[in-house]
Amino acid sequence: MQKPNWILLSIALVGIFFGILTGAFFSLVHDLPQINSLKQFKPSSVTNVFSADHKILARFYIEKRFPVPIEKIPENLINGIVTIEDRNFYTHSGVNLKAIVRAVIHDLKAGSFKQGASTLTQQLAKTLFLTSEKSVTRKIKEAILALQIERRYTKNEILELYLNQIYLGSGAYGVEAASQTYFGKSVSDLTLAEAALIAGLPKAPSVYSPIKNPELAKKRRDIVLRQMLGTNIITKDQYNFAKAVKIAKPPQKTAQTKAGYFIEYIKTILKKQFDLKNLYSKGLNIYTTLNLDLQMTADSSVAKRMAQLETRMTNQGLDPQKAECALIAIDIKTGGILSMVGGKDFSKTSFNRAVQARRQPGSAFKPFVYATAITLGFSQKDRLLDAPLSYNLKNNQTWQVNNFSKTFLGEITLRKALALSKNTPAVRLMEMIGPDKVIEFAKKAGISSKLNPNLSLALGTSEVSLMELTASYIPFANMGIKTKPFSITEITDPDSRIIYRNTIKKKSIMSRQNAAIMSDMLNAVILEGTGKKARIIQKDIAGKTGTTDNYKDALFIGFSPDIAVGVWVGNDDSTSLGQYETGARAALPIWIDYMSHFLSTGSHQYFDIPDGTKMVYMDPDTGKTVKEKSPGTVKALIKIKDQQ
Repeated sequence: MQKPNWILLSIALVGIFFGILTGAFFSLVHDLPQINSLKQFKPSSVTNVFSADHKILARFYIEKRFPVPIEKIPENLINGIVTIEDRNFYTHSGVNLKAIVRAVIHDLKAGSFKQGASTLTQQLAKTLFLTSEKSVTRKIKEAILALQIERRYTKNEILELYLNQIYLGSGAYGVEAASQTYFGKSVSDLTLAEAALIAGLPKAPSVYSPIKNPELAKKRRDIVLRQMLGTNIITKDQYNFAKAVKIAKPPQKTAQTKAGYFIEYIKTILKKQFDLKNLYSKGLNIYTTLNLDLQMTADSSVAKRMAQLETRMTNQGLDPQKAECALIAIDIKTGGILSMVGGKDFSKTSFNRAVQARRQPGSAFKPFVYATAITLGFSQKDRLLDAPLSYNLKNNQTWQVNNFSKTFLGEITLRKALALSKNTPAVRLMEMIGPDKVIEFAKKAGISSKLNPNLSLALGTSEVSLMELTASYIPFANMGIKTKPFSITEITDPDSRIIYRNTIKKKSIMSRQNAAIMSDMLNAVILEGTGKKARIIQKDIAGKTGTTDNYKDALFIGFSPDIAVGVWVGNDDSTSLGQYETGARAALPIWIDYMSHFLSTGSHQYFDIPDGTKMVYMDPDTGKTVKEKSPGTVKALIKIKDQQ
């Protein structure tokens, strides 16, 4: 009577065992990811940053990957990887049972989980959907996923995704990135020896990297070549030739020399507006405003002129290594940033002095005082007194307003006072119209930094950035219209769909007539005043020098009808650049180099002479106009109603 009980018990145990197995299987399957959309799977890829003429400036990525279709991958590379990694790839159904049994026996003998026995399809499944955990559970999941992948997709589809997804060392994901990293060329241009080297990397990318271990890389490459020979994929001659090739030194990693400061600036803009992780991994195209030719001109001029300054500083016993420079160039009509230099050497410091630094502009702020006066009804013919000036301050202190020249000219026109950058007339004018009105105008023009409402503001004592200062000159050249600077024109996805497009932001802040008069007055700075060095450019240009106390800052901000360019030179610690290192001496030569090149590359425009204004001959001291040119007179733009 006991025997049937044992039979029933055995059946029950077998049922329980298979129930447990079934439950475990369904538990594993239940946790597996869906692979129905494998064709639509988009691996993380590189986002490209382009200049205005569509040249690559930089690449942003989380994983350095450049997906390519399988048609562009050479057969030698495909055959090499299949031969060394999964020789039965084209015949198995996703798993290799013989290899699995062999690996299990090896692992049992070793007493640990060592041999993987993974097919390429299993490796792809693990890379896409699983972790690198070494466990029996993960291997089972991997095998199940591999079988599903093989049922749904062709071998070429699986292989293409694998070759674009696999990690191949030194930050390179996929065969195109590996080819660029190790050989500086596209994967389609690889030689047999190069293809064999890459084919040997999946087993242990860091170990066999030609950058880290060139000898081990060569040994691994030769194993791949030998197996390709053994399977008759290559001939004996091909084998011998490829085996004799030495492991070349990988191409040097080039520093971010193409507009490094601009690229970092782009990153800060993107960080404010987008999810960077998503942006850097989706293979987007970022189109910028930067003109690469003009950027190279800016970099070249900064290097040349700063070397000259450093020599002068050395001769005065000063530390030339402290000297720094910044340049910003902005398209007047659109606001697009054409060039940006934030310092002498981006590789040494990424601090962007064109955007991040706040420095006193000195006399480069004076145009806002004069522009405010012009908008209030003053004429450049009107006169101001250039004579000793002082103010009693609190605590029984006295502020003595001095001219840089230490001389005084008596009564002179607004035009001449600005052209010669006289301090006492500027302060008197500020007192007449009031600091608050000047601040109001400067803010409308684009100054965003805090401006202190005192008379010394006329001499540029409130700190501003070079970017905002330069942009605030734009209305003078642009018929009174302010344009907001920007750096990114549009962003597209890998399928060229636009996901962001910049809108040009414009606003009129002064009349066309007043803007034209300010351009004419700033043109006088070059024709008749402190910017005379720029007269070498015989086209319509205008601008203003700026120098702060003890030659701490040297600036020149100027424009043509098409472009506004600002240059700053100084020491980061605000020590002196040296005796007589004014804006005209330290900054203006860089501005001249840049503007000369810009004006030589395209058609030149002329400054606006709008209705209601006319050019007259004028005595710059008295402001009296005459019908014909005579000694001592200058051409000046005035409103017709102001003509005497």
